[in-house]
Order: sequence, then C-alpha cells, then structure tokens
Amino acid sequence: MLDVTRLRVLVAVARHGSVTAAARALNYAQPSVSHHLSRLEAETGTQLTERSGRGIRLTGAGRLLADRAEEILGRLEAAEEELAAQIAPPMPQVRLAAFRSALATIVPGAAARLRAEHPGTRLLLTEAEPAEAARLLAAGQADVALATRYLQDGEAVYESSPVTGPARLILSEPVLLVTAAGEAAGAGSRPAPSDGGGAGPLAALRQLPWIAGSADSRGYLLWACERAGFSPRIAAATDDHVAAQALVAAGLGVTILPELALRAARHPGVTPLPLPGASRQVLALTCAGPPAPAAIGQLLGVLAGARQA
Repeated sequence: MLDVTRLRVLVAVARHGSVTAAARALNYAQPSVSHHLSRLEAETGTQLTERSGRGIRLTGAGRLLADRAEEILGRLEAAEEELAAQIAPPMPQVRLAAFRSALATIVPGAAARLRAEHPGTRLLLTEAEPAEAARLLAAGQADVALATRYLQDGEAVYESSPVTGPARLILSEPVLLVTAAGEAAGAGSRPAPSDGGGAGPLAALRQLPWIAGSADSRGYLLWACERAGFSPRIAAATDDHVAAQALVAAGLGVTILPELALRAARHPGVTPLPLPGASRQVLALTCAGPPAPAAIGQLLGVLAGARQA
C-alpha cells in the first residue's frame, strides 16, 4: 500500500513545480521531500521524476500518480470532515447582512459580545445596503438583515425596503444636514419658512447643489426636499459616506446623513446640523416562520445591547 505522506509530497511537487517550493508549502526540510520521492519510486517500481535543467519535473507516470493521489487525498479529507461532524455536531452559525456604517459602528461591539457570551456560535458577516440585505434574507442567504426606516415627527415616511416579516428595533438615530464647515453658520442664519417640521433648513439651502448618498438616504433626501417645496439639484451621487463628506468639505454641495455615518468616519471639514423631527430607525429583520434558531436570538440580543457602543 502506498504511503499517504509520500503521496502528499508528490502532489505538492506537482502543484508547486519544484522540490524547494513543495518543501516550503509542506513545512518540510528539502532533503526530507527528496527522501519521500525516492521511497515512493521504490514502492511503485517506476521513475516518477526526472531532471529538468537545475530542477526536476514529473514523468508521465509521476503525473498520472499525482493526479490520482490528489483525488484520493481530497476524498480522504472529505471523509475526515464528515466523520468529525458525526462525532461532534457542527458549530451553530448565524449570517448577518449589514450596511457599511453599521459594520463600522454597532456590529463590531455586537460580534465581540456574541463571542464572549456565546463562544459556541459562529457569526458570518456580509456587507449589503439595506435593500440588498433584505433580498439576501428573502433568498435564504442571510438569517438577519439590517434595514432602515426614516421618520418625520415620529411617523414613518420612507423605508429602505418593505418590512413584511419580524422586525426588531436596534436603534433610533438623528438625521443630520451636513454642510462644509465654513457654511454652517451661514446656513443656520438664512431665513427659512416655518412649516412645522424639518423643511425649513432644507428650504434655506434650495439653491445649493446636493450630494446624494446611499440608496436609503437618497430616498429620504428626495422625500424631504419635495416636502420643503423643491427638487434637489444633484451634483454628485455616491454610496460611500466618507466620499460624500469629502465632497461636501470641498464645497461641491451639501448632503443628508444619518448619525451612524458620521460615527463611522467624521470628516474634519464638515459640520452636521440637526434636522428638526427627522430620525432613522435601524431594524433587524428575520424571516417569518417557526421559532428562530437560538443563534438568531443570540445575535438579536447582542445587536440591541450594542446600540450605545
């Protein structure tokens, strides 16, 4: 019977192209690799390698054996994994799809708490804007998706995606008007119509160009400007809240961002101003159905606990 270790050595030589590279990949000494090749040739009774310049290459027999050995070793590894799964149940896991600023703020703290409080649960993360996260959830490719809902004076006015299944409120945050630092005082001193909500500050800036942010904040921007009586003149659009702030700081326009975006990364050249009555909720969506697996409940718990992180 051929020795498994020597077959691994032959496969490594075939894959990496030289004894030196194979030794490095296997963390073996180079003479040990050469010894295993010699012993394998003795066991098979055929020449498996031949000189090629200053190195070696596999013969036809060596290539045939290497190909078959790779198949055998792959099946052996799969059998070992299946056996291990039978002996010890696989670690429970939960898949979270979250947008960029959440991944940079509340998710790291939640992940650390999950690891500390439930060390047997594995967390898998995917970056996805709210609408895409909801699609991943519906397709069964995520267990929890972070979505957003914008409110004006406590009433929902814009959602990143329709909330049809179970939803848990993770946090509520203010929505901010972001201007270049030098324009902040002037923006605050401009006369603005009083309409009982957040339209005043926006109406005062109706002549300025706007930087449209990610899809959900862009949807709210259009709604809020329409409410203020004008259509925004979009000078640039970017899903990157860092780039949006940089464009504002450069004087290319003003924008609207939720507080998490500035918590994730704050540009020194911008000034955020509160929009009266404007807020955004971050919601954790799960699929409707039977009681959720324990890992999902654990994740929801630590997400809610990380809201102040």
